[in-house]
Amino acid sequence: MAAASTTNARSAQRRGALRLPATRFDKRLGEILNHATDVFCRKGYEGASMRDLSRASGMSLAGLYYYFQSKERLLFLIQKHTFTTIVERLKARLEGMSNPEQRIRILILNHLEYFLSNQAAMKVLSHEDDALKNGFASEVAAIKREYYRICVGLLDELKHERGLQFSTRIAVLSLFGMMNWIYTWHNSRVDADADELARQMSEIFLRGVMNGGRARR
Repeated sequence: MAAASTTNARSAQRRGALRLPATRFDKRLGEILNHATDVFCRKGYEGASMRDLSRASGMSLAGLYYYFQSKERLLFLIQKHTFTTIVERLKARLEGMSNPEQRIRILILNHLEYFLSNQAAMKVLSHEDDALKNGFASEVAAIKREYYRICVGLLDELKHERGLQFSTRIAVLSLFGMMNWIYTWHNSRVDADADELARQMSEIFLRGVMNGGRARR
C-alpha cells in the first residue's frame, strides 16, 4: 500500500503536477495553481492580471476573486506548496539514513527531481522571490528557513564526521546556487536526467568540500 502510494506520488511529480489530488476540490485547486504558474511564468507576476488567470483556469473572474481574493494569494499558494513539498519529501527520504555523505546526496537528488519536474514553477519562484508581502512572505520565509537549517545540519554532520573545516554557510549557499538555476540551461534532449545530474553535481560538490576542507589537527 505504502509502496503504491510512493509510486503514484513520484509519477505525478515527474509529470510536473503541483500536487497529487486527494479530493475533487484538491484536484481543482491543483489545476488552478498549475494554470496560474504557467501565466506567471509567461507574463511575470506584475504583468499578469486576475483576468489572465481567470481565462487560463476557466474559472469566472468573480469565482477567482471569491476563492483567492488576489493574484498575490495564488503566488503564495504556489510558493508554499513548492517549498513544503520539497521539505516533506526530503525529511521522508532521510529517515533511516545515517551516512552524512549519502544524506547530502539525497538532498541534492530530492531538490533536482522536483526542480526538473516543475521548471515553470521554479522560474516563477526564482523571479518572483520578493513579490510576496506581509503575512504571505513571512509564512513562506519560515518554510525556506527550515529547509536552509536542514541543509546546514547535513553539512555540519559531514564536517564533524570527516574532521573538516569550511564555512557551512558558504557551502550551503554555493550548493543552492548550483542547483537552483538549472531551469535556465537544462535541456532534456541533451542533458542528463535528474538521477544522473544529481550524481554528477554530488560528486562536484562533495569532492570540493571534502578535498578543500582543511582537516583539523
